[in-house]
Amino acid sequence: MTMNSRFVAALLPVLLVACSSDKPKIEPNKLVEFKPSARIEVLWSVDVGAAGQSVLSPAVTREAVFAANAKGQLVRLDRNSGKEVWSSECGFAVTGGVGAGEGLVLVGGEKGELAAFDEDSGKLKWQVKVSSDVLSAPKVADGVVVVRTGNQRITGLSAKDGGRLWLYERATPTLIVRSHASVVIRNGLVYAGFAAGKLAAISLKNGVVVWESSVSQPRGNTELERISDITSLPVVDNAQVCAVAFQGRLACFDAVQGGALWTRDIASDKGLALSGKTLYVADSDSNLVALDKNSGATLWKNNQLLLRKATAVYPLGDYLLLGDFEGYLHALKSDDGSFVARSSTDGSAIQVAPLTLGNGALLQTSGGKLYSVAIN
Repeated sequence: MTMNSRFVAALLPVLLVACSSDKPKIEPNKLVEFKPSARIEVLWSVDVGAAGQSVLSPAVTREAVFAANAKGQLVRLDRNSGKEVWSSECGFAVTGGVGAGEGLVLVGGEKGELAAFDEDSGKLKWQVKVSSDVLSAPKVADGVVVVRTGNQRITGLSAKDGGRLWLYERATPTLIVRSHASVVIRNGLVYAGFAAGKLAAISLKNGVVVWESSVSQPRGNTELERISDITSLPVVDNAQVCAVAFQGRLACFDAVQGGALWTRDIASDKGLALSGKTLYVADSDSNLVALDKNSGATLWKNNQLLLRKATAVYPLGDYLLLGDFEGYLHALKSDDGSFVARSSTDGSAIQVAPLTLGNGALLQTSGGKLYSVAIN
């Protein structure tokens, strides 16, 4: 891919707005007032440094919380208090991270740097170069580190020393959307969405494609209109895997064999959440939709966050948590999508859905503030 095509892909949202400049401009919805029936409690917060132009998220293990900033500082924090345990300098600008597991803390850089630090001491264990910029958090499972790069390649490396075990690559269209989506690893398979609406299940052990299916087919007369890339993480349970495409569709497949189960005409660049028998999606306009996992039937829809650049949702007990572009954290009832609580953060965008932390959740703002929260 040429640098020009990468530049165009990165500016895709701007170009799409420009193509529709003859239409009246629609402003993001103002926050809707409601009577709170719950409260978002901040257990602790700490400033870990800004993410810059990158989309960074923390990582949580049973023992600790790990976070990084764009300048290359990596920290380990106590789960219960947020107190710093150690801090390390990566030596490069971090654009992908943080990943953690099997004793490693993983971050990637804009020039293909991939570094693994010791979870306990913060010391560098190994560092290698991969084929392109690392835009998402590396993952590790069963002794294999999986990293996705900006050129749409997925590489499997030895968790012991960073040696390459396998490489998965595929042809891509001229224009692709710059994606910060990583991969999902489950039951020995690596699930990932790609340009042109493709979803693949790849063997974690050797990188061989187990199956590949189409979530969405390109539609439209121009190259911009025909972009239907999967720019978010798929969601997986033991029975099925679901993914959603930008300017495309949402589809669910058999997790083992890849057979199509159902599709819906819903597009999203933020992604999905799966909890029990319900699938949640924040669509491209930040409408929130709950679907029956088995059939795709709509259970409820909330359009009160229209154009507020909502994150994917995080299911937390009877509630759903998600952030928006002004740094607000919203809590909704999972059974009907009604608002129950709201909390402000540092005013910078929340770009990634919260993560599990104990009985609550953990989130990172683009301005660099890390929050541990619970719903009371």
